[in-house]
Amino acid sequence: MHEIQREVDTYISQFKEGYFSPLAMMARLTEEMGELAREINHYYGEKPKKDSEGEKTIEQELGDIFFVLVCLANSLDIDMEEAFHIVMEKFRTRDKDRWTRIEEKGENEN
Repeated sequence: MHEIQREVDTYISQFKEGYFSPLAMMARLTEEMGELAREINHYYGEKPKKDSEGEKTIEQELGDIFFVLVCLANSLDIDMEEAFHIVMEKFRTRDKDRWTRIEEKGENEN
């Protein structure tokens, strides 16, 4: 993850404008989420694409979201790897009994 954050920073740093403000990036993230929702609706929902709509993929839209998220983290000096570890620890502790676990083989065998 550190390498990804460095690569994005190297890319953005070549432009005078640099990172957009956090509020502008939040708006961009929201816009990209809408585009992802639209693609998912086309593939899995009841709304087919119009003939005039260009071909996009869920993968591309997820990539756009990921890029903006990394930009936001970089601009706020947030280590995404550390943020990931924090949230995983939360799921392992606070939410450890929240979901029904898949039984392991032999667990209920007599």
